[in-house]
Amino acid sequence: MREYKWMSLLSPVLVAIEVMLETYIPFLMGNIIDYGITPGNLAYIQKWGLVLVGLAVVSLVAGSGASWFSSHAAAGFAQNLRHDEFAQVQKFSFANIEHFSTASVVTRLTTDITNVQQAYQISIRIAFRAPLMFIFSMVMSFRVSPQMAGIFAIVVPILAVILYFIIHTAYPLFSRVFRRYDILNRVVNENLRGIRVIKTFDRQEEEINKFKDASNGIFTIFSKAQRLMAMNAPVMTFMINTTMLLVSWVGAQMIVGKTLETGQLVSLFSYTMSILFSLMMLSNIITMLSVSQASANRIAAILREQPSIVNPDNPITTVKDGSVDFADVSMSYLHASHPSLNDVSLHIAPGTFVGIIGGTGSGKSTLVSLIPRLYDVSSGTVSVGGTDVRRYDLRTLRDAVAMVLQNNNLFSGTIAENLRWGDANATDAEVQKAAAMAQADGFVQEMPKKYDTYIEQGGSNVSGGQKQRLTIARALLKKPKILILDDSTSAVDTETEGKIMTALRTELPNMTKIMISQRITSIAQADQIIVLNNGQINGIGTHEELLKSNAIYKELNESQQKDEQDTIKDTEGDDSDASDAGK
Repeated sequence: MREYKWMSLLSPVLVAIEVMLETYIPFLMGNIIDYGITPGNLAYIQKWGLVLVGLAVVSLVAGSGASWFSSHAAAGFAQNLRHDEFAQVQKFSFANIEHFSTASVVTRLTTDITNVQQAYQISIRIAFRAPLMFIFSMVMSFRVSPQMAGIFAIVVPILAVILYFIIHTAYPLFSRVFRRYDILNRVVNENLRGIRVIKTFDRQEEEINKFKDASNGIFTIFSKAQRLMAMNAPVMTFMINTTMLLVSWVGAQMIVGKTLETGQLVSLFSYTMSILFSLMMLSNIITMLSVSQASANRIAAILREQPSIVNPDNPITTVKDGSVDFADVSMSYLHASHPSLNDVSLHIAPGTFVGIIGGTGSGKSTLVSLIPRLYDVSSGTVSVGGTDVRRYDLRTLRDAVAMVLQNNNLFSGTIAENLRWGDANATDAEVQKAAAMAQADGFVQEMPKKYDTYIEQGGSNVSGGQKQRLTIARALLKKPKILILDDSTSAVDTETEGKIMTALRTELPNMTKIMISQRITSIAQADQIIVLNNGQINGIGTHEELLKSNAIYKELNESQQKDEQDTIKDTEGDDSDASDAGK
């Protein structure tokens, strides 16, 4: 904002010059009529006519300059505000993000900032011009004729009360409109993300109706607000006509009585229009500011939101090794009725392969999200390399921990550009090596442009399994001390998954590998397997140890083996049917 400060200050100065000249011009015109045209004094007309033209030109230049400076300052202000808001969102922890829906953040970064930009431009130009025009016109009308100016003392308060009622009633409606925009944006966002699911379930008609409901909600409230605001024009027209009629009637009486000149009446007509139009301008300004106030409050809510996870004073900038320790850790999400983790204590040695398994809602993802400090614990301590994660510089900690989620994103750009999110300075050889370990190099090499193949938004032009392998390769390029795979091979076949884990264990023996999986076969070779149940550790051990000592693990293993056997039988049955049909 600082770089646009002088423009923001210069615009009102130019507006003041413009308004002073505009309000002086009718006074000059009145004098030209009374002292030039009426007596036929051509010299007077020529002299003051040139002055009038000169003032009009200066007023035009000042007004144009004010418009340019105000629009430029407003655009710059909006740009900075948008940048600050987006930067603030980037600082948010997962807990902060839960306070705002995605659709709401998008609306605040687009529609709301546009409204505030318009309001800012209005504030430094029109909002300054309208009251100045009102004041200067009132002063000049009293100078021309104090008796005639008394009419304004009656009309202005009446008009002000009417406009206040309209604006005061409409303002709450505009706040509701923006809340409805959030709903509409959410519907659109969900549909764009889930278009395949919608078509699979043939839900197009239902989603169209949902969109119509959201759109109709905006239409209903906005129409009500606009109907109220539409009263401005007829009310102003009525008041202008009434006031002009009063000025004409009283002015005619005064001209007949020799207490007012014709030129003065012409000046008063001009001041009447200026006063009433300045009031109408003020009402429109207040309306716009009311709308933008709702937007400004929504933007301020994001800017005021304090990131719940920040760097500590004197942060540690080196991670010693990939060991992980949980000491009496409990974790509860915002508004949750019960903790996701409860009194968890655990040690993971550096360089080990650890598997985590458990039912839905057992706390698996919550447990690993505490390691890179995506959330903070409610109580207890999480340590990496023997140091509490809250003492680390966040960038240092997250450079040491790579996390691959089940539904990880790829971004618009080439495959190489996506992989270099892990390391922007990685060589082509390093990119290919990481992809090879993740079993991605094979299918990438089959693509026409190989690593220069363009990835569409969200990775829509690669399969789920390919996307997961690419995101694993991206994580490996970070060369982290700890690699977390949160069910991130669910779309990969077991043979390919086995090759990935073999490559990780043989080529990166010093890297701590933590893998969440629903498949026991994926983690059976782990050095240590953790069984979670209802946010607590139910068992720890190797595959063989847990089969003997842990009922939950044993039940999961038997269930999955039965499913595999049933699948094999079904496959053999299909093959037999096909063979009989061939005969």
